[in-house]
Amino acid sequence: MDQTKRPTIKDVAAEASVSVATVNRVLGGSGAVRQGTRERVRLAAEQIGFYGMGALRSRIAAARPRYRFGFLLHQPSRAFYRNIAEALRAAVPTMPDCEIELRTEFLDDLSPQNVASRMLALGAECDAVGVVAAVHPLVTQAVDTLNARNVPVFALISQISATGHVRYIGLDNWKVGRTAAWVFEHVCRAPGKLGILVGNHRYRCQEMNESGFRSYFREHAPGFTLLEPLLTFESSAIAQEMAEKLLNENPDLSGLYVAGGGITGAIAALRSTGRAGSLVVVGYELMESTRPALLDGTLTFIISHPLARIAQEALTGMIRAVSAPNEGGNVTTILPFEIYTRENI
Repeated sequence: MDQTKRPTIKDVAAEASVSVATVNRVLGGSGAVRQGTRERVRLAAEQIGFYGMGALRSRIAAARPRYRFGFLLHQPSRAFYRNIAEALRAAVPTMPDCEIELRTEFLDDLSPQNVASRMLALGAECDAVGVVAAVHPLVTQAVDTLNARNVPVFALISQISATGHVRYIGLDNWKVGRTAAWVFEHVCRAPGKLGILVGNHRYRCQEMNESGFRSYFREHAPGFTLLEPLLTFESSAIAQEMAEKLLNENPDLSGLYVAGGGITGAIAALRSTGRAGSLVVVGYELMESTRPALLDGTLTFIISHPLARIAQEALTGMIRAVSAPNEGGNVTTILPFEIYTRENI
């Protein structure tokens, strides 16, 4: 092409290997052109410096399908949920051939009544809803109501249905619990007493964590004594109180498994009682608060969610569910978990 001449529509068509009529349809905003072809025309126009790039970009953007997705997460004070929100925001621009408006809401009140109410409110404004929630009849009822309104619901991190009734994106928590147990069997100098902190038994992820944890010891290491779990109610302050109580009442404790919320409280308790580094501790999520504890030996082992993968799978699944609602089928997406010691961070 003669570089002294201003590129024309014909030049764009030649560069993109499409007809002039196709380029004109793209410039006119016609919906009769496939999105992949639109993108090819755009790239060709950019390559040759087509004068109408502004109009072309706006037409292509206007022709893309638009979605509004809502997510209900836990307290904004908890780094894990802020990290999920950030992963979702980062994933939005990577979704091809569509425009996504993201609505993220953090809940301080985690009562089933409030969670169900906020799910319904968000579902009234969004094409699909993602939620981290405990299993409860009110939450199940909200899911059923949204499904009846053709608003797909996705459970993140913790399943809210044992039957596959609700799409789930997260870990195989049975394996997570058994992996944690494997650590204690192989790292503890000898079998001993192990404490367990659980946030709330109504979270299926935590229930399965503990169940898998206990099953491993029954099968492979019956010499360990597993204490009854102490509830933290997803509170760092309560986790610290419960962990301090556990440590003070059990000076011979060999290990601590933080199977749910409250890891920062457990770390604080280990340090305040002078027990940091003296027992094996397994917890969750590599974050600003847990990284130093792993490095200084307060934590022995961290199991972490692949948040970028979870965000990608959630948005991809929502697009699929909304754009092709008649395909049916509930989706369970199990992702591999990440494992950290102080030697690999």
